[in-house]
Amino acid sequence: MEHDGGAWSPYLVGTLIGVLSMATFYFSNQPIGASTSFARIAGLIGNLFSKGHTESLKFFQETKPQIEWGVMLMAGIILGAFLAAYTGGEITAQWIPTLWEEHFGSSRALRLGVAFIGGTVMAFGARLAGGCTSGHGISGALQLSVGSWIALMCFFAGGVVTAKLMFSI
Repeated sequence: MEHDGGAWSPYLVGTLIGVLSMATFYFSNQPIGASTSFARIAGLIGNLFSKGHTESLKFFQETKPQIEWGVMLMAGIILGAFLAAYTGGEITAQWIPTLWEEHFGSSRALRLGVAFIGGTVMAFGARLAGGCTSGHGISGALQLSVGSWIALMCFFAGGVVTAKLMFSI
């Protein structure tokens, strides 16, 4: 498992994610997952503007809008991604990836707009599927959940179809 200065070893990262998942189950009795935390944060923001409406929604009656351990998980994911990119020498000041620029041009507004819409669709899909890629792909798959395996296959198929449609790869 040598580190050549680029991307981290998938064997090392997979092992670390497995250890993290076991530790999370052991210490908090919770699976790894982030999409519910995004929904909780959205509920907190909703409370700022219309508390009565937010509290009337069935989801927020069952899942209280609050900052909980998943928010720290999300912060750790962002920090971990930065550290991996930094130690791998992959941090650049490039706003528009080369492949995107070749197909769609160099407009930052277009790139950010498509990223925002894509993120919104992914968040909706994660809530519709009852969890995100980390919830289904890591925690659910480790528990051999049939639903999580089906969701994971759908995530991959959706990614392949989207890449094919966008980039003709």
